[in-house]
Amino acid sequence: MHQGNQSTVSEFILLGLSTQAEKQNLLFGLFLSMYLVTVFGNGLIILAIALDAHLHTPMYLFLANLSFADILSSSTSIPKMLVNILTKSQSISYVSCLIQMYFSIVFVVVDNFLLGVMAYDRFVAICHPLNYTIVMHPKFCISLTIIPWVLSNIVALTHTLMANQLVFCGDNTIPHFFCDLAPLLKLSCSNAMINEVLKFAVGLSVITFPFALILFSYVSIVRAVLRISSTEGKWKAFSTCGSHLTVVLLFYGTIVGVYFFPSSTHPEDTDKIGAVLFTVVTPMMNPFIYSLRNKDMKGALRKLINKKPLASRIYSGSPIMAGCKMESPSAW
Repeated sequence: MHQGNQSTVSEFILLGLSTQAEKQNLLFGLFLSMYLVTVFGNGLIILAIALDAHLHTPMYLFLANLSFADILSSSTSIPKMLVNILTKSQSISYVSCLIQMYFSIVFVVVDNFLLGVMAYDRFVAICHPLNYTIVMHPKFCISLTIIPWVLSNIVALTHTLMANQLVFCGDNTIPHFFCDLAPLLKLSCSNAMINEVLKFAVGLSVITFPFALILFSYVSIVRAVLRISSTEGKWKAFSTCGSHLTVVLLFYGTIVGVYFFPSSTHPEDTDKIGAVLFTVVTPMMNPFIYSLRNKDMKGALRKLINKKPLASRIYSGSPIMAGCKMESPSAW
């Protein structure tokens, strides 16, 4: 193992999603629009939750954190890509590349854990409604919010420190629109086998528990919903779960495809398509799937957009990181 960075490469060249000049304006307009929708949509969710006391519950605490992570996830890669298209300069310094990789890993891992936490919250609310306020007490739900951020930074730091040990002495072109772990490993002219093994081992351990929690939660939810006598009630519950599971499958499918297999076993376009899905498309869709289908959230957003006064209902302290109010869980 090399001690410290011995790379002769001082910068990398991000080739972006396409090298064809005629497509650059189209890509710029498309990704700028998607980025603005992501920031605006998730920003509205956070603001609505912060200002409406009725939404100071564990479910919306987790949702606010998910929206915050989605904004930061998109902001890690898209603005740099847009600047590169405008300036026609595709370079990024070695240090900036590692920093971008670090934060891209942080927010992907945070999303992963929060999806599991949100599934567990719904499991308790639907399958054990009478015990909901006992299980999801303030200290516990705050812990479920903080732990994902701590673990994600540990995972990102591990990968970044290991990548910094690699030597980059030849080709410095990254066929990607941001500095992702997989394409960086391909460029190394030193043996990256340990990094590949670490990527698989850490990724598997990070993914397994949240995914198992999601699977257990939704199997239990489906069994509980099947006992509902009302056909309308069943359809509403299954429709909501189906939307959530679609995002879960999209998120985990792309993560597994990009990060769990050796970098040499799949084409470069697969990495880029997968990265676009979980860094751009999924964060943009989350506000619609998790919030706009929710009656309480739609009501809060309507009040916010109509500029009706909400000051009298502001909860003491920030609901996003400071605490959560225990109320009866609302149905999805």
